[in-house]
Amino acid sequence: MQHDRPFLGVLLMLAFCILAPLGDSVAKLLGGTVALGLLLMVRFGIQAILLLPLVLYNGERFALPPGILGWTLLRTVLHILGIGLMFTALRFLPLADALAIAFVMPFIMLLLGHFVMNEVVGMQRLLACLVGFVGTLLVIQPNFAEVGAPALLPLGVAVVFALFMMVTRRIARALDPIKLQAISGVQAMLILAPVLFFVPQTTAGLGAALDGQTALLLAALGIIGTLAHLFMTWSLRFAPASTLAPMQYLEIPFGTVIGWLVFADLPNGLAALGIAITMAAGLYIIIRERRLSQPSQTAQPAD
Repeated sequence: MQHDRPFLGVLLMLAFCILAPLGDSVAKLLGGTVALGLLLMVRFGIQAILLLPLVLYNGERFALPPGILGWTLLRTVLHILGIGLMFTALRFLPLADALAIAFVMPFIMLLLGHFVMNEVVGMQRLLACLVGFVGTLLVIQPNFAEVGAPALLPLGVAVVFALFMMVTRRIARALDPIKLQAISGVQAMLILAPVLFFVPQTTAGLGAALDGQTALLLAALGIIGTLAHLFMTWSLRFAPASTLAPMQYLEIPFGTVIGWLVFADLPNGLAALGIAITMAAGLYIIIRERRLSQPSQTAQPAD
């Protein structure tokens, strides 16, 4: 049985935290011209196209272990719902604001890891997560409530992806990450295809998708999304969800930088303070998990 390797899990989650907001920025660029249904179909279609050949090349069979099919379907549905909610939120909110509001997710994930999956959550890890959560609240602009109903969408993203992470953790060790993501891509296409066929509005923007620049952005959306969630899935094979939860806060500073470079959205002073706090909490977890992962430290209890 494979043992946890917390520091490796943290590094993989760090890669996810960089790629995920980058993919969100591409979705925001496309949101004004391409319908949500088409964005989702391309996102998961490219995932399947990229990973299915790798599964076959490795000699893997697509048969699932007993009792796994239902969990993979649930994971795929949560994945579609979470990404759909985020893509919709990005049509109305700046990238940094959407990420900041959604970042009640690691706190929800920490609680789920403790109460649902019986994972050990020590005081130092809990405090680091709480500090990161306080930083997240500072990142949210004081007038974000004035945005209206769309401001609530990232809260839905937080709940859905917290559940998604828990399901992924449950099945991550039973399936190879590439195989899991390939199966998820195929399942998503089978779920989305009838929607696109029977609901014409979901394919609006198909003509725009044939434009060269838009086609490149659609390809980038699929490739970045596939790589990001591969890293996330790998991370959950090596570290418990409660360890990785504080790391998720690093998406906010990365998202803020990307939002500034792409959309010229720059946080105010209060938001910058929040970003600094969340980065400090995340870096603390990286340093701590690296120390605990050293052989001489393996006998120490986890905090």
